Amino acid sequence: MLEVNGIDIFRGEAQILWDLTFRVERGEVVTVLGGNGAGKTTLMESILGLHHPKKGNLLFLGKSITFQPSFQIIRMGVACVPEGRRIFKDMTVYENLEMGAYPSKARSSLEESLEWVFSLFPVLKERKRQIAGTLSGGEQQMLAIGRALMSKPILLLLDELSLGLSPKITREIYGTIEKLREEGVTMLLIKQNATLALRHSHRGYILETGRITIQGTSQELLGNEHIRKAYLGM
Repeated sequence: MLEVNGIDIFRGEAQILWDLTFRVERGEVVTVLGGNGAGKTTLMESILGLHHPKKGNLLFLGKSITFQPSFQIIRMGVACVPEGRRIFKDMTVYENLEMGAYPSKARSSLEESLEWVFSLFPVLKERKRQIAGTLSGGEQQMLAIGRALMSKPILLLLDELSLGLSPKITREIYGTIEKLREEGVTMLLIKQNATLALRHSHRGYILETGRITIQGTSQELLGNEHIRKAYLGM
């Protein structure tokens, strides 16, 4: 579904990603792990067309998106849950979800998508007329995920899902990720804290100083001594 082939990404004069290659197959959940400054967010922004590579290319569904503008990539079926949630805090929950269905292909199934999101996050249905900025942090994260799902994405990108959330809410969020996985939603998880992400994914990549250094199945990475020490706190 997604192929990233040997890309070099710069921000200004500074090179952030070096000869980076990875793939996401249809129906997979793939995790990219890395510490602060490893290049994780730059990678996600590059997939979304916010940075264009000096070398290499990106393919989505077999078509090049290397130099496509972001709005075209979104129209093709990529959606993002950004780090920090970035909901529209002065709008209601319902209005935020409506904004998620902005792509033309999603508008015709707005009500159907709403029912799907409400089945995943019942609290959003209860609070659909509430101003989004008054929600708890966990509820705002649920709203950010729901908003992304409203576009009926083929590929869902999730950046630092559990940042700032309590362990209880984090478990609830990952329970929803498991439901989406069972429904066949293809996802790319960008994470600094690894255990839950690997437990709910098929494969993973380790990104260190802009380079992929280790890759394998999630079980292989969970058993890797270096990863256990560096990312799992073991």
